[in-house]
Parts: sequence; structure tokens; C-alpha cells
Amino acid sequence: MQELSVIARHAVTVLAGQLAVMAFGVTDTIVAGRHSQESLAALSIGSAVFISVYVALMGVLQALLPVWAEQRGARAQAEIGASLRQSLYLWAAACVLGMAVLLSPDAILRWTEVPEALRGQVREYLAILAFGLPPALLFRIYSTLNQALGRPQLVTWLQVGSLALKVPLSIWFTFGGAGLAPQGAAGCAWATLAVNYGLMALGWRMLRTQPLYAPLALWRPLERPDAAQLARFLRLGLPAGLSILVEVTSFTLMALFIARQGALAAGAHQIASNLAAVLYMVPLSLAIATSARVSFWRGAGDEHQAAAVAWKGFWLAALMGCALAAILLIARQPVAALYSTSADVVRLATALLAWVAAYHVADALQTLCIFVLRSYRITLAPLAVYSVMLWGVGLAGGYALAYHGLGGWEPLHSPAPFWAASAAALAVVALVFWALLAYVLRRVLSGVRASVADPR
Repeated sequence: MQELSVIARHAVTVLAGQLAVMAFGVTDTIVAGRHSQESLAALSIGSAVFISVYVALMGVLQALLPVWAEQRGARAQAEIGASLRQSLYLWAAACVLGMAVLLSPDAILRWTEVPEALRGQVREYLAILAFGLPPALLFRIYSTLNQALGRPQLVTWLQVGSLALKVPLSIWFTFGGAGLAPQGAAGCAWATLAVNYGLMALGWRMLRTQPLYAPLALWRPLERPDAAQLARFLRLGLPAGLSILVEVTSFTLMALFIARQGALAAGAHQIASNLAAVLYMVPLSLAIATSARVSFWRGAGDEHQAAAVAWKGFWLAALMGCALAAILLIARQPVAALYSTSADVVRLATALLAWVAAYHVADALQTLCIFVLRSYRITLAPLAVYSVMLWGVGLAGGYALAYHGLGGWEPLHSPAPFWAASAAALAVVALVFWALLAYVLRRVLSGVRASVADPR
């Protein structure tokens, strides 16, 4: 029960911060939706591209959580500081790659057949956020460090406080006022840019002044790139980042494929995807907390405790996933109505949210499993499963149902086939990851028992 309490406290703290960040997206969706249907559609497409880039790069850095948590469990604090300084080289490479994609999105927009009328707004939105990417990724390193140290509240305070800045800035920049012309969807991007730099500055200040970080010796001169250590980071982080890229693009590419159905479908899908992302914060927070504790106990040399923590986190994620899905299913119509004044958008979004509820249950289970598997350095198998199921079954299956028909069915020309196919694919992913986690834990514990029986 003590470990469950530790996981719950850690997860609730992370969740508060994650929900504050997700409130950025909720705010932008509501503000853009009330500005115009076209602004909401441009936001839907632009945010899909940005999230795909940001989350994939973030995943490479987030994958360092088990490394730092294990070092904490082994009481190797100075090694954490040296490892963090090496991670700055990954950060720099990620910034160059991410900004290049965001500043040149034309190929993506043509490939996904985004309507020409929306492309100008989408380009402007992405160009602004390209310069907000470096501070966002640097703050992610700070966040991951605090999660590994078991002190996520330091990040949460900053994230919750930043919401007080984000909301009025999004409203002001989008609608204009006080001498500022209305910016539409680009206004939301300008607000995010300002908040990202503010968070980066505050995180840097915390690292300089808080006694918690003193034993880590963070502020020693930056060493030359350590090829061996960076290679270890990449062996863990690159498959993790690619897995997240597959997961997120299978999710966000729906927005780009659905956009060709028009502003109504894109707007309704934006509401559904935004709520799915908000719900995802709960299992994500549990997964981060569970992974940190599993890695801590592995670093401390207690594999039995690590396995016990993994299963406690799994069942807690299953319980919360089912509960939140049921709530969404019951309240989907009034929730959809909060996002838009268009009756047509609300009607279509309400229908999509039934699929979002099913999607979330599977999402909760697979998220917990994949984070814990990373604590055991299992990254390539999840990447393969994601690629086949989420791209091959979820995204391609939804596309076929929507635009070509399948098995004698006529093309449906609706966002619903994408959500139905994705929910089914994610259910299979959750089942496979559960089986893989059970196998890995059994193998590790068997190895521990064998070493105890034969200490040679």
C-alpha cells in the first residue's frame, strides 16, 4: 500500500501539471472555435503537425527518465548531472530537426491534401511554433529530471501558473484588441510561444537556486560529447521516440486526412481529439509515476519490489481508464457543446465521442505497459507492434473505410471510421503489451531466483 500511495501522489502531481498544459490546447480549441470555423480547422491541422513533431522529439528526451531514476536509486547523484549535460547534445539535434520540419510543411500539407484555403493559416501557425520548440524541449528535460527525482511538484507549480498567462494571451492575440489586429489561429501560436519561453526561464532559475539540485553538480563545464553515453541514450530514446511518433501520427494524421472532408468534419474531429488527449493525461501521469518507481527500485537492486510496483500501476491504470470512459460516454453531448456554437459541429462531435471512450480504455492500458517496458529497456518490440497495428490497421483501415469502402461497404466519408479502426487497433496493442510485460517480469524474476540459488 505504501508504494501505491507513492505512485498515486506522484501521478496526481504530474496530472495536475499535464492538465494545465492540456488546458492550453483546450483553450486554443475553444477560442479558435468561437473565432470562426476556419480558424478551428486551421488549428486542428496545424496542431496535428506540431504535436507529431514535438511529441516524437520529446519522447527521445522523456526516455531518459529510467536512466536518471536508476541513478537516483543507486545513489549516484553526480552521475545524474553529467548525464543531463550530455542530454543537451540530443536537445540541440532535436531542435534543428524539428524546426526544419515546422518551417517547411508544404510537402506534408500536399501529401495529406489539406484544402488550399487553409494552408496559409496553417503555415503561419507552424512558423511561429517552430521558434517555440527549443524552449519547450528544454523545459521537457527539466520536467523529466524532476520526475526521476520524485519531485514533480516543482514542475507542476510552473505549469499551473503558466495557464494564468496562456488563457488571456490566446484570447487577446486571436480576437485582437488594445491596438492589436485579430490574428486568428496564429494568435494561439503566439501565446504558446510566449509561455514556452517563460517556462524555460523559470525552470533555469529553479535549477540555479533550489538546494535540491546542488548534489547533482549540474553547473560544471559542459563536457565534450561522450559517444558511448550518447549511443546508450539513442538505443533507449530513439526507439521510444519513434514509437511515440507512430502513436501520435496515427492519431494526428487522422486530422489531416479528415480535413479533406471540410471544415465541419475537421472541427468535430478537433473536439474529439482534444478530449482524447485530455483523458490521456491520466494514464500518462500514472505511467510516468510507475516507471519512475520501477526504475528506482531496479537501480536499488530490488527486482521483486520493481515488479510489484509495475503490476500495481497496471491495475490502477485499468480502473481509471474504465471510469473515465464511462463518464465521457454519459456526458458526451454537453461536453461537445462546450467547444462550439455550431449545432452541426456539436452533433458530429457527440457521435465521435462514443468511439473516443472505447479508444481511451485501450489507451490507458497500453500507455502504462510501454512506459514500464522502457524501464526494462524493451523498446524495439513495442515499436514494431505500433507500426503494424496503429499505422497498418488503425490509420490505413480508417482511411479505407472512409474513402474506399471495405468488404462491400460503401465509403462512409465521415471521421467515425478513423476512430473506430483506431480504437480496435489500440485494443490489440494493449493486449500484446500486457502479454509482453508479463513475460519480461517473469523472466527478470526468474533470473533473480536463479542467481540467489547459484551465487556463482
